[in-house]
Amino acid sequence: MSVKSIDKDYDTLTITALAEFEAAPERVWELWADPRELEGWWGPPTYPATVREHSLVPGGSVTYFMTGPDGQTYHGWWAVQQVDAPRQLSFRDGFADQDGTRRDDMPVTEVTVTFTARDGGTAAEIVTSFADRTQMEELISMGAVEGAAEAMSQMDAILASA
Repeated sequence: MSVKSIDKDYDTLTITALAEFEAAPERVWELWADPRELEGWWGPPTYPATVREHSLVPGGSVTYFMTGPDGQTYHGWWAVQQVDAPRQLSFRDGFADQDGTRRDDMPVTEVTVTFTARDGGTAAEIVTSFADRTQMEELISMGAVEGAAEAMSQMDAILASA
């Protein structure tokens, strides 16, 4: 598995995931930039994602939903802040209602993804930042760390199939 670690830091209010891939940064970037590839890993295996909108440009947005084993859907959005393909991406990530309306009662995180060429492959760092400890603990209690590990574990198969 490419995921090397996922660490919680309550002092900095961050969760940092580190991964390494046997593919060039340009190829790993496509896991995020191609909506069909994003669908292949953004949700855990039992909660596959469907991407509705995908505009990976500063000021753009990505909207999606995950479908659970019981058929229930869970909607989310990204507000894209910065794009420096294939090196870095940053966005705000939040929850939405069934109709896609952003939910103000749920945490919004800041996510920065950095890709670095290393030894013929790519090191990826995904840093999720929280507004406060309460929001961080809420998402952790919802299974965000385990879900991220399961979701990211699907990336290797997508890279291998290309």
